[in-house]
Amino acid sequence: MEKIIHRANTRGSFDYGWLQTNHTFSFSKYYNPDRMQFGALRVLNDDYIQPGKGFGMHPHNDMEIISVILKGELAHKDNIKNGAVLKAGDVQVMSAGTGIVHSEYNNSETDVVNILQIWILPKKTNVNPRYDEKSYSPKEKYNKLLEIVTPDKSKGKLWINQDAYLHLGGFDKDFKEIYSKKIVSGGLYFFIIEGSFEICGEKLYRRDGMGILNEDHIEIKALEKGELLVIEVPVK
Repeated sequence: MEKIIHRANTRGSFDYGWLQTNHTFSFSKYYNPDRMQFGALRVLNDDYIQPGKGFGMHPHNDMEIISVILKGELAHKDNIKNGAVLKAGDVQVMSAGTGIVHSEYNNSETDVVNILQIWILPKKTNVNPRYDEKSYSPKEKYNKLLEIVTPDKSKGKLWINQDAYLHLGGFDKDFKEIYSKKIVSGGLYFFIIEGSFEICGEKLYRRDGMGILNEDHIEIKALEKGELLVIEVPVK
């Protein structure tokens, strides 16, 4: 087993006034040659957007972009005729493919919105751009890891153009869970949203991250009430 630990206070952190952001991997002004990506996981940003502010219309291509809304409301618009207001518990996916132009704004004039922005390298390039979203209730992820994103195109599922899986779970103190790897050549990245957890003998705290390679079954224990994101991606 190989472990790669990224403590919360070692992330690239920037305050732009309208945006406070933390980068687990190299992104924008943050460059760390030892943190370029974890397999197909290229970006994991923890963004706090001030009321009424946001990202204006801008382009992406050949990237799978996932946004997890942790707090507040996020207003989305794009050039393929999608528009929505996403709330805490909602998950958004975009396959940028041949090109998508979009904006993301805080929909509130009074409250900060907090999102996790995740970029995953695609399995195929130059696909048709695509947008989708889905709401998940706290009950659905209570004391279990709920699959929120998958490569499975079955009706009703949020899917992306990569053999990758994302799970969210909200756990009570001392609750234990086993995560079994789905991808033979996959790696697992754990990100602590709230609380603290013990994973493979390592104690991880709020906004810490850890990648694990060469292990098929991972034991997770909540050291206190908390929430956890698990990202499984190809690493070869």
